[in-house]
Order: sequence, then structure tokens, then C-alpha cells
Amino acid sequence: MTTLQRRPSSAAQNKWLAQLQKRFPDLLPPIAAITIFLIVWQLFSWLPGATLPGPIKVVTDTRILILYPFYDLGGTNKGLFWQILASLQRVAVSYILAAVVGISLGILVGTNKTVSKALDPIFQLLRTVPPLAWVPISLAALRQNEPAALFVIFITAIWPILINTAVGVKQIPQDYNNVAKVLQLNRKQYFLNILIPATLPYIFTGLRIAIGLAWLAIIAAEIVMSGIVGIGFFIWEAYQNNAISEVIIALVYIGVVGLLLDKFMLWLESVIIAQGQK
Repeated sequence: MTTLQRRPSSAAQNKWLAQLQKRFPDLLPPIAAITIFLIVWQLFSWLPGATLPGPIKVVTDTRILILYPFYDLGGTNKGLFWQILASLQRVAVSYILAAVVGISLGILVGTNKTVSKALDPIFQLLRTVPPLAWVPISLAALRQNEPAALFVIFITAIWPILINTAVGVKQIPQDYNNVAKVLQLNRKQYFLNILIPATLPYIFTGLRIAIGLAWLAIIAAEIVMSGIVGIGFFIWEAYQNNAISEVIIALVYIGVVGLLLDKFMLWLESVIIAQGQK
């Protein structure tokens, strides 16, 4: 009797999983991988001498941060929502500036061989400098934490935008240029009808790389700049207070936001390119 009762339940469960897999074919594999990762992490945290807390302890220690992300007690004592929002605002300002300057310089470098030869060595040298190396220079030059953080994001994000735009301009098919000459297009017409549509995939590749680098750069900048409301400074302050669980939950938030930013840029690229093809 018990066996007969279990069989329909098991069959119904398998049927439900099959329907879920059919409707969301890309959902179950990552859920399974995340579950296995959390289980392994928890098991390692129970080993003798383990110093990092497991997922159960992380959730227990940070339940206030998880349940109340909007609290604001003044100063830097704010919930994770406000910390991330402050970081995103800095990223938005510097990223937009980097996009404007990077695309403009990229077009200039891509269309002018003399300028390309002159500036390429400088660009190749500066783009290899890590974000943290710019922090002391920006602080020494600007004397204030906020402008220094914005500069670090800008100088980190500009290079993939600039380089990919320049490559895209140089890769414009010669047939397109020949058509522009035959039709006697002026500079504005060539720019709007030939150059921009042809280089959009390259530009968006640079923009997607840059948004990830900008998000990484703000974390690095905020970590070493005291007194700034932001997720980077939150992590450093939590580490100073030996609140490792808070550091880990902040890292989860950072990863989720970074993923959402990348998906947003991918969606924006598909929308703009689709509109351009109509």
C-alpha cells in the first residue's frame, strides 16, 4: 500500500521536472551547479581549521543586510542598496564620459593613419596599467576622493571602447567606401550612413567589456579611499571589522549587479542594431 502510494507521487514529481525542463531548458543546469557548489562550500566550511564561513553561517550573520537593504543611519552606515546605488552612480558618470571620449578618439584613430601611428604606442602603454595603480596618481592630482574615484573608472573603461571602435573603423569594407565616393556622400552622410552602422558591433563589444571593467574599477577605487559610501568601501570596512560574512554577501551582490549590467548592454546592443537594420 505504501509502495503504491509513493509511485504516483514520484511519477508526478518526474513529470513536473520534465515540464519545467521543457519550458525553461536553460534554467535547471545552472540551478543544479549552484546547488552543488553551495553543498561543497558548506562541507569544506565544516572541516577542522576552516576559516571561511559556510553559506548557512553567511546567511545567518547577514540576515539583517539581506532583509533590510534600505536602512540609512547616516554617514557610511547604510544598507547594501544605497552602497550599490552610490557605486553605480559613479560608474554611470565615468562610463558615459569614457564612452563619448573613447568612441570619438576611436573614430579619429581609425580614420587617420598619422594620428593612429602617433597615439597607438601611448594607448598600448596606458591601457596595461591596472586600476589600483591609478588610485595614488588620481588622489595626488585631484586631492579629493570622489573625483579621484571617477577618474579611476574613466581611465580603466576608456581603452576597450577606444581600441574596438578604431578596429571597427579600420575594418569597414572597401566596397562601402567606394559606394560613398560614387554617391558623393559628404562627411556627415558618410558618418551616419556608412561608418556608424558598420562599426556598431565593434563599438558594442568595447562597451560590454568596458562596463565590466568600470564595475571592477569602482570596487578597487572605493576599497582604498576612506569615507566614501559605496560597495567597495563597505567591503573594506567589513574586512577591517573581521565581518567576513558581510564581505561574502557583498561579493554576491557585486556579481549579480555585474551580470545584470552585462545583460543590459547585450539587450541594448540587440535593440539598437535591430533598429539600424530596419
